Amino acid sequence: MLAVMSAVSAFVRTRRLARRLATPDDVRRWQAARLASWMKAAVPRVDAFAEEPVRRLEELPVMDKAILTADFAAYNRPRITADEIRSALDAGADRVRGHPIGQSTGTSGNRGYYVISEAERFVWLGTILAKALPDVLWRRHRVALALPGFSTLYRSAERGRRISLRFFDLALGVDGWADQLAAFAPDTIVAPPKVLRRLAESGRLTAHNLFSGAEVLDPLDRAVIEAATGARVREIYMATEGLFGVACPHGTLHLAEDAVRFEWQPSGDSGLVTPLITDFTRRTQIMARYRMNDLLVLSDERCACGSPLQAVARIEGRQDDVFELQDAGGQWRMITPDVLRNAVVDADRAITDFRIVQTAEDRISVALDPILPPESDARVSASLAGLFDRAGVVRPEIAITRGLTVDFDRKLRRVRREWRQR
Repeated sequence: MLAVMSAVSAFVRTRRLARRLATPDDVRRWQAARLASWMKAAVPRVDAFAEEPVRRLEELPVMDKAILTADFAAYNRPRITADEIRSALDAGADRVRGHPIGQSTGTSGNRGYYVISEAERFVWLGTILAKALPDVLWRRHRVALALPGFSTLYRSAERGRRISLRFFDLALGVDGWADQLAAFAPDTIVAPPKVLRRLAESGRLTAHNLFSGAEVLDPLDRAVIEAATGARVREIYMATEGLFGVACPHGTLHLAEDAVRFEWQPSGDSGLVTPLITDFTRRTQIMARYRMNDLLVLSDERCACGSPLQAVARIEGRQDDVFELQDAGGQWRMITPDVLRNAVVDADRAITDFRIVQTAEDRISVALDPILPPESDARVSASLAGLFDRAGVVRPEIAITRGLTVDFDRKLRRVRREWRQR
């Protein structure tokens, strides 16, 4: 009963805030008040911040996944270690000492971990429902969920009377459960964009509430999905570190500033920014000034929905996937995923899918769809060569191949850097 009350309370609070916070200044004042209380009551209770009192958020050091994982127990109240979480997950458990736990998919090569309380699990549920399905208290929903892993966060929704929830295992591939999905007849589906696209292309995506999560929603996928279904795809921006944003009915992704404080670090001269997140709703594990790996383009325009929450124009990719190439003087220069993507898709209008990978300091591999005409190879090579010339870097070797695979149990990254400087 306490868990259900936590979910309902979070739902009601989130909906009330949506009406109460009318301007960005309202949001900032709300954040300031919540942060002050959280800094006083929650932050000093973990070992990492227990010795010296901290009054202002800016006094806390910036942290990242490596720092957190190296001394995970210092950042959570029950002092659960990363090794304890790994051992529990390897044994098939989803709790350590009564606390729900989980991990990321390890896309960047190392996994992130989290620990929360039972109440926080349902606070998460109430918050996301308030943003994604605000009519859930008076209208029943059938929700299909196909996301990496069957996290205890997601499974908490199974207990709701207003939601019939079913999970679909990405490791089995879409075709392995597409018929079961059709029989379930969901009105809402949350899945990576590659899954939504496969279902849309096969004519088996009938839900009218389409939410893309766990991966970057590429405009290529959005166009295919929306053309096939006539429905708008809405993004849910979330990670192991928390829920960071949900798109409104107009399709604009709004950051969850009613629960998270965002600070921004510029990424070169590209206009992209990387967020530092502080989740002032979490007390079991402290996430303060945590540097994410994402690259975003923020929007200066007010959305037609009227929300004062910061709008995001695009999530472009990951910092890990910024290509690094040398100029004639031997200096390293960065080329961001959005620039590389545009160079490929702008080369030929027929391109609806691709992969581009930096495999060495002077070698790029590009995979294209076999159905494209032969001249597409030369167009892509010429477009990338022009990009590298404009960027002032020495042209790397560009290898064009044909053939694309989609691994449904792994995140799709169309732009990827496999090579790393030593």
